Amino acid sequence: MEVIGNLLSGMLVFSTPFIFAALGGLISERSGVINIGLEGFMVSGAFFSAIIAYYAETAGLGALSPWIGLLGAFIFTVIFSIIHALATIKYKANQVVSGVVINILAASTTFFFVKMIFQGSAETPMLANVFHKVRIPYLSDIPFIGKVIFSAYPTTYLAILLVIVIFFILFKTPSGLRLRAVGEHPSAADTAGIKVNRIRYTAVMLSGSLAALGGATIVLTSNSNFAFNTISGQGYIALAAVIFGKWHPVGAMLAALFFGLAQAVKDQFQILEFAAKIPTEFFYMLPYLLTLLVLVFTGKARAPKALGEPYDVGKR
Repeated sequence: MEVIGNLLSGMLVFSTPFIFAALGGLISERSGVINIGLEGFMVSGAFFSAIIAYYAETAGLGALSPWIGLLGAFIFTVIFSIIHALATIKYKANQVVSGVVINILAASTTFFFVKMIFQGSAETPMLANVFHKVRIPYLSDIPFIGKVIFSAYPTTYLAILLVIVIFFILFKTPSGLRLRAVGEHPSAADTAGIKVNRIRYTAVMLSGSLAALGGATIVLTSNSNFAFNTISGQGYIALAAVIFGKWHPVGAMLAALFFGLAQAVKDQFQILEFAAKIPTEFFYMLPYLLTLLVLVFTGKARAPKALGEPYDVGKR
């Protein structure tokens, strides 16, 4: 039971960044804009959270610094998301190519600024104040379930809350209906008086900021600093979670939990005795292999009809 408990607890830790990034990708793609740039947005979030939290610590803000870093990642990643929005919506660039460029741009510029700010160092200093697991009174004392579910990082609770909020907005509010209409039938939405490109701008910028929370979570919980390899493929796994979850917030969360479980299995297997005879590279390959297999055997998922199609306002 202890092994299973550790496995499920690890699943929540690893899946939280995937949930944030998948929610970001889902919002952008529901509006009709492909977002391959989730990896770059996560890199941006990791960078800004580490830098802002570090300077918040030096300013004496102590326990508030991880929250300030998380908020900073959400706000400042708009620098990268607006680039993607302008390229794909205003200038109608190929959305896949634009996302790939965002990934490369974020990785290279953040690494450059880290070396510039910290006198040639390849990584930021270790943060003294990061998030710690929060135990919910009474509920955390429930045998087995309490340790797994009700003793988690604040970012995990925030990610689950966002799933509920985004589900409600998408399917229970006029704003969500407009967003979905723009991704399905932009010309019909335009005819109804909906500002198609305005909604797409908002969706892409919010998408980048949500994905940035995923990168910030990694820095502010397990890593405690930012380096060039802090984000190494998690954005692409989050994109797979969007597709596997069929562009639905709850489905994306369940897919993210599955991929988080794959990461946790990798860590648990490595400590077992028989694992010493297996090449380490196999365990690092496991989450990505499972991602590929899931996408192969999931079957065809219906994307929003207008996904990837630029829209010329006024041309119906």
